[in-house]
Amino acid sequence: MSPRFLIPLIAGVVLAGPLQAEDGTPKGVVELFTAQGCSSCPPADAAFRKLVSQGDVIALAYHVDYWNYLGWADTLSSKENTERQYGYARMMGRSNVYTPQAIVNGRGHLAGSDLNGINTKIDTYSSEGNGLNIPISASMRGDELEIKIGAGQGKANVVMVYFDKEKTIDVEKGENSGKKISYLHSVTNVETVGMWDGKATNLTLPASVLQRPQLEGCAILLQSATADGDPAAILGATVVMAGKNI
Repeated sequence: MSPRFLIPLIAGVVLAGPLQAEDGTPKGVVELFTAQGCSSCPPADAAFRKLVSQGDVIALAYHVDYWNYLGWADTLSSKENTERQYGYARMMGRSNVYTPQAIVNGRGHLAGSDLNGINTKIDTYSSEGNGLNIPISASMRGDELEIKIGAGQGKANVVMVYFDKEKTIDVEKGENSGKKISYLHSVTNVETVGMWDGKATNLTLPASVLQRPQLEGCAILLQSATADGDPAAILGATVVMAGKNI
């Protein structure tokens, strides 16, 4: 999926709370594709919670909609999340998708419940030079959001991924019927707000990009794309969370 461009920007809505840029450079980005109606997903959701608690990676959960036919429509799912997963599949030369699936740094995949494997892949990418090598920072300057991106090789999109900090769902039907499951960092929207051509770049956006009803978190990804616009390697990333001023 090619994320939508952020046009127009709408001002005047209320934040759930001020946003604060997280300190330090993350080791990697993990995107979990999951579903409330998938019986094999709860172990992956539990592993994802541990991944979030580690505090050294950016962890994002995309709820897909292709399990909804079993009688329970995932309340956090969207067709856009499903399209993003299929975009990764095309980029990797795969003919199918599955849940729970973890994508690491936009480069490779493995079972979402394999926490040790996920951490190992993050470390392997870092040692091979395929980690988050391009520094990114975000800060508020009055009524503007300034994103600073370092220099490097290649081209990439600047992608904002909005997510909820935590949602607890009573699953009433489907394979997980009767379970109450708490989901962390479930993605609500993905938008492309700029481009990077390898040069050190300062991107200035209206503060309204972070002024959304009940906004709790936003990851900023520097992500390359295929010629067809499918998501590919993530070169750098940072995140802002509700709580304190940036």
